[in-house]
Formats: sequence, C-alpha cells, structure tokens
Amino acid sequence: MRSNPTGRQLRLGAELRKLRERAGLTSTQASRLLGVQQNQISNMEAGRAGVSPERVRTLACHYECGDRALVDALCAMTAERDRGWWEEYRELLPATLLDLAEVENHAEQLRAAVAVHIPGLLQTAEYSRAIFRQDVPEMSPPDVEHRVSFRIKRQAVIYRDSPTPHLAVIHEAALRMQFGGPAVTRPQLEHLLNMSERKHITVRVLTFDTGVLPGSGQSFYYSAGPVSQLDTVHLDQSHGPVFLDSEAQLDKYRVLLSRMETRALPPAKSRDLIHKIAQEL
Repeated sequence: MRSNPTGRQLRLGAELRKLRERAGLTSTQASRLLGVQQNQISNMEAGRAGVSPERVRTLACHYECGDRALVDALCAMTAERDRGWWEEYRELLPATLLDLAEVENHAEQLRAAVAVHIPGLLQTAEYSRAIFRQDVPEMSPPDVEHRVSFRIKRQAVIYRDSPTPHLAVIHEAALRMQFGGPAVTRPQLEHLLNMSERKHITVRVLTFDTGVLPGSGQSFYYSAGPVSQLDTVHLDQSHGPVFLDSEAQLDKYRVLLSRMETRALPPAKSRDLIHKIAQEL
C-alpha cells in the first residue's frame, strides 16, 4: 500500500473513478464485478494501491468504456513509481513540485501563458534565483538554490534527444519586468531569443495594445497527455502549483490558450520585439 502516491498515480486512480461513475456503478458494485473487496476499489481510485494493465482493461470492459486510446493510455500509467530525477528532491521540496516535474516528463506537448515573468522552462538560473529571492516568507540561501537547481533540471524535457514541443505565450509586461535588474534581465531575454530559434519551441508575445483578453492576468501551463482526457492544467500560485483536470476546466483553458495565440504576435515579430526590449536595457 502506498503512503504517498505521486500525482501520476493519483491521476490514474481519479480516471478510473470517472469511468466507474460514468457507468453508473458504485464502488461496491464494481468490486463485485471484479471479485475483490470494496476497499480495493477505493484504494485503487485513491492511488494508494497499484493496478496492473490487465486489471485496467478488465475494469474498462465492466464499465463499458469503448475508448481504446484512453484505455491504452491508462494502461501505460500503471507502472510503479517512476524513479525520475525529481525523487532526489522529495525531502527538500513540496510534493506538488515533484508532481509537476513528473507531469512535464510524460507530456506530449507543453504550453504556457504567462503575464509577469518568463516561463520556468525558458528561464536562466540567475533569473530564477532573482525570483525565488523575493518569495514570502523569505527563503534561506540553501532553499533558494534547491529551487533553482530543480527548475533548471525540469528543463531537460526541452533539451533531450526527443524534446517536448513547447509553446509559450508571453505578455509584453513579462519581458519588461526587470527581475534582478538589467544585468539579469538582458541575458534572460537573449536566452529566450536563442531558445525561440529551436524548431520545437515557439514564443509568441501579447503586446500591451492587445487590449482586454480573458485569462491574460494569470499565468498557467497546459501539459498535453497522450489523449485529451489526460491533459493537465497547472496554475502558478505563490504557495505552489495547483493542478486542474476536469473536463470543464480543460475545455476552459484550451479556449483561453487558443484566444491568446490568435491575438499574439507571430513568432518572427515576437522575436523582433524581444530583441528590441533587450537592446533598450
């Protein structure tokens, strides 16, 4: 029995619960169909107990789920905890940050919409350090360094041999915010320009004259799963990431991202504006 299931294991359990509820079955009825105790169904759905691919397929059959792509994706999530690099931070950082790294590691595509800072996966170490030093309550120097190293290691997903496509919609305000002053901001913008030249990274800027745009006042990230039902939104909050995955929430943030992309400058013009702002510092 797991005492601290990861975000991925919790998500698998939540998806199994959704399938059961859509089938109109109680956990007791499901346990009878599977020939197990009711608490086993509860533990699987809470991520506390492991579940095999065979059992996932059996449950999907009992729940009359005909979505083969979804069932295959759920089976792929059944492996025991992935001992990824983030596990070395388990005693150092909040569990939600480890869950974020796990989500990003398995994502098919990463999208970001930010209002006041550069997206984490595109930040330099000095820029990240300047941000973490302003946290309330103030972090100790070792804690700041743990956060910085963790953020930089998360960036492996866009550097690996098969990098994850990353789209960043960045408000002009974020480009002009001088975290750490010009000496930190200028190299950060130059780094952003260099990263935007990579074929799997797209940077688009929302300018001040875009006007009112729903959602532009918040920062959020969208991780695409192997099927749309397994997408994840994470809101960037001061107390840590908040994950959203209900169908209505995913639909909302898909629309917000689509509207932002439509209103943002195309990549080439975005690079021109970033270069101009960097030159002004």
